[in-house]
Amino acid sequence: MSGPETVDRVLMTAAVVFVVVAVALLFVRISRGPSMLDRAIGLDVFAAVVIAGLGAKSAFARDSFYFPIMLVLAFLGFTGSVGIARFIAVRDKPLAHRRPAGGKGEK
Repeated sequence: MSGPETVDRVLMTAAVVFVVVAVALLFVRISRGPSMLDRAIGLDVFAAVVIAGLGAKSAFARDSFYFPIMLVLAFLGFTGSVGIARFIAVRDKPLAHRRPAGGKGEK
């Protein structure tokens, strides 16, 4: 093996180790919580770690096959995060500021 190939192999191995450690720590965060928001953030970061893992695999194989998959996962992670944030924002509003079920508030 030449010098650059050795460096590539070491860096790819380090990337895989970091991704595995990140996934293990994320499973701890998702299982422990303590709140729904912590779990939602953990799942969002999990999507980012999966994308990073696919990027490392793509770099190791020198193949661009996974780029569209990474793009779709990024889009799904973003829309999921926005949806959860909107749900939590509505859920955590004080009752005085919520509109009645009829649709229009009193003035």
